[in-house]
Amino acid sequence: MKPNQTDTKFIQRARQLRQEQTDAEHLIWHHLRNRQLLGYKFRRQVPIAPYIVDFVCQEIFLVIELDGAQHLHASEYDETRTRFLNMKGYEVIRFWNHDVLQNLAGVLQAITNKIET
Repeated sequence: MKPNQTDTKFIQRARQLRQEQTDAEHLIWHHLRNRQLLGYKFRRQVPIAPYIVDFVCQEIFLVIELDGAQHLHASEYDETRTRFLNMKGYEVIRFWNHDVLQNLAGVLQAITNKIET
């Protein structure tokens, strides 16, 4: 089946986001990629229509979202997005970019704890 124009634009946007990572995304990706965290495969900037999630582990249906200052005024959008992903079977955990940059070990431990529960 050939992707339609909307699908193609969606995929292109995900690729663009991979190229334009924030510092926090780059830092955490360094620790998630290549099955470095408990052997689980994470992917970044993955389309789960109609959204693109920051990181996802399909094996355990875990989504990791990193939020910057733009999310301070987007709580309703984030809640809607989380509910949608939950309905699709995903568990969503969120971290502030600041937390990743200032306390990476704590963020990685929180992710590990979530995976192990």
